[in-house]
Amino acid sequence: MVFDLYENEDCNNVNDFYKKLFAEIPDLIFQFVIDVDNNYSFPLFSKSIEELFELNSNDVPNDIKSAIAERIHPSDYKLFIQSFLKAKTEISRWEVEFRGILPEKGLRWFKVSSKSELCADGKVNFYGHLSDITDLKDKELKLLISEERFQFALEASTTGIWDWNMLTNKVFYSSLSLRILEVESADVFDDPERWDQIVHPEDLPKYYSDIQEHFDNKIPYYENYHRVMTSSGNYKWILDRGKVIVRDENGKPLRVIGTHTDISAQKEKELELVKTMNLYSEQNSRLLNFSHIVSHNLSTQAGNIKAILDFIDIDEKKETIIEMLMHLRTVSNDLNDTILNLNQIVQIQGNINIIVKPLSLFGYINKTISTIKDFNSETKANIINNVPEYVTVNFNPAYLESVLLNFVTNAIRYAHPKRSPVVVFDYVIEKDGAKALKIKDNGLGIDLEKYGNLLFGMYKTFHKHKDARGIGLYITRNQIEAMNGKVFVESEVGVGTIFKIVFSDEL
Repeated sequence: MVFDLYENEDCNNVNDFYKKLFAEIPDLIFQFVIDVDNNYSFPLFSKSIEELFELNSNDVPNDIKSAIAERIHPSDYKLFIQSFLKAKTEISRWEVEFRGILPEKGLRWFKVSSKSELCADGKVNFYGHLSDITDLKDKELKLLISEERFQFALEASTTGIWDWNMLTNKVFYSSLSLRILEVESADVFDDPERWDQIVHPEDLPKYYSDIQEHFDNKIPYYENYHRVMTSSGNYKWILDRGKVIVRDENGKPLRVIGTHTDISAQKEKELELVKTMNLYSEQNSRLLNFSHIVSHNLSTQAGNIKAILDFIDIDEKKETIIEMLMHLRTVSNDLNDTILNLNQIVQIQGNINIIVKPLSLFGYINKTISTIKDFNSETKANIINNVPEYVTVNFNPAYLESVLLNFVTNAIRYAHPKRSPVVVFDYVIEKDGAKALKIKDNGLGIDLEKYGNLLFGMYKTFHKHKDARGIGLYITRNQIEAMNGKVFVESEVGVGTIFKIVFSDEL
């Protein structure tokens, strides 16, 4: 049965209903009236005034207005009065939150919610209730503190937060995530596909694979390192972690939360470490070369000298001594050459203050051509310089002379017996903008499948030539690398060889 207060004519029933209802309501129910002379009267207030406001309902003073005012916190009194006067003047709702100081409970939070009504005789009636909202305020304060702490943690952290709602296909990015991407507004970056578009193409396959493995529940969480392009067009390294926190009944992901961490500085250090490790590895290889020379060449020649001296001791004939001395001279010359070669290499690798200047590549090639012709006027090699006159490279003058001369003399030394040697110098620009010089010849060529790994090794020869020592290319590569350059080779047996020097612009 529906109990309708307006239709029920039984006053006892209505009064009984109000009595029970008020007893169950913890709020202070009130009615007060303000007459035209600004006098206040309280025709109605519930018994909860005793519990809520610590006023005895049977002993409420006539000036209840003053009793309530005494319990309002001084800092909130002005707000309380101003909101009340506004509601009275405008005959509008009166709603205000304020603090009260009670004799026993101490500081409490209250909320007034009341309707105002203007009567025909000019009186203003207020009907409403007052609630104790201390517990609610405590929860709000704790929540605010928690949010402030969380916000501080976000701002102080180096980690950005992202939250992907897969139902709406929208992603929330924290301010730090946006700062990492150098993006100012989240509105232009709330689509998850936008992130996919800025991941470096080389990193996409692993990125997709890792996150799909987690979506398929194969791994407990997702973690991936990849590069992303910022709004400035530069790439940053990101450590991306995430975990599905909501799935549907079939296990399909519905919501994923994760973090972004800018690890660019760490990655740069890692790459620098790898570079250093490669340098050490290369230096170790050179040391092995040196140890091979010392253990093989020097020890062999030292053994030959000892054997010759032993022969002289055994056989004192003049003819034998003369012959042994000739052999000793040959061994001594070979030993001297080996020591000179080693000394030259040590000087290249040990010189940390090499002078580097901008040099005219065209001019140094012409100087090399002139040197070849002056040294041997019978040389029939056709040397073509296609390098533009304006091209300059940062290099050590002595090294550049040595490198160019070495490549040209090698081309002439290993010319094909059935044709005159041709050496062509061409200038090219690499894809990354680096300057490069190609030196092409039509000589014997080198079997790179067989000798490719040994090409620039010390004392490695690939043709039966009386002057081949296997030291020229080794020294040449050392000189190029000492200038932070690189050397590459293409070759075909019977056709010829192309050496390419890629220069560094560093001074």
